[in-house]
Amino acid sequence: MASADARERIIVAAERLIAEHGVEVPLRDIATAAGQRNNSAVQYHFGGRDGLIDAVAQHRIADLEQHRLELLAQSEATGEAQDVRALVSALVVPMLTVPYEHGATHYARFLDRVRTHPALAADTNLDRAGRAAVRLIITRLDRALRDLPTEVRRRRLRVLPTVLFALLADRERAEPTADPHAAAELVDLVVGMLTAPVSVGPR
Repeated sequence: MASADARERIIVAAERLIAEHGVEVPLRDIATAAGQRNNSAVQYHFGGRDGLIDAVAQHRIADLEQHRLELLAQSEATGEAQDVRALVSALVVPMLTVPYEHGATHYARFLDRVRTHPALAADTNLDRAGRAAVRLIITRLDRALRDLPTEVRRRRLRVLPTVLFALLADRERAEPTADPHAAAELVDLVVGMLTAPVSVGPR
């Protein structure tokens, strides 16, 4: 139990310090912030920096996924299973509520800092266990946006995490609390990015 508690304290400390200082924050600073007297505590529990970043990224996934599955079920019940706005809402709304209800104050900024890390790389991340909701959302968005040229559609879906993490991090800097009312504007922005008309011009 003590080992599990130490592991969670390190994860929470890492989320905050990486959000504030970037991925190169010294591991000994994270261990100290987590109340660990042994500077090699991160190595012991996570095998190093990459393992720690991966663990922090996974820490809140189960709760986020559960909320997303509930929202997807609601959209299916109301006949909006293929609606772009409903799909984006299922992706965005949990990120504005779930982490903060569990006491997080730096989650979005952490994601923005590590968005290029393999732990969050879309080409591998979507295939992981526990990602059913996100996989379903992306698959349905790809189908719902079929009026866009294939390359445009796939490019927009590829940059979706970058745009979303940046928007969430910006809101969190202003107010690091749960705020379901902020969802409407963020959903508007993401939907606008995904569905914007394609400009016609020289190749």
